[in-house]
Amino acid sequence: MKLYLDTSTPTTILKLDDKVYEWESGRNLAEQLLEFIHDKLQKNHADWHDITEITFMSGPGSFTGLRIGASVVNTLAHELDIPLKNHKGEQVKIIIPDYGHAANISKPRK
Repeated sequence: MKLYLDTSTPTTILKLDDKVYEWESGRNLAEQLLEFIHDKLQKNHADWHDITEITFMSGPGSFTGLRIGASVVNTLAHELDIPLKNHKGEQVKIIIPDYGHAANISKPRK
């Protein structure tokens, strides 16, 4: 089963083969992303080990969303020993998020 994940916006998009699921994850992404994926796998009578390949929308987009999503797909691909691809279809060892611009780091208050 091929898994596609996009966490670049507040609406998380998950594709399992030809089925598409959307979730308004908002600020719950870090706490509930794995549960969301697992729930959709179970609805398809599948489990983690049924995933054969992962594709991730690596950016540009939300800094936090991309970091969380990249961490999850990098870990899953490594632990399941399956191919990992960026949104361009290029196979990669790890996903490095593309934020679309340099980080905007504010000056310390003191």
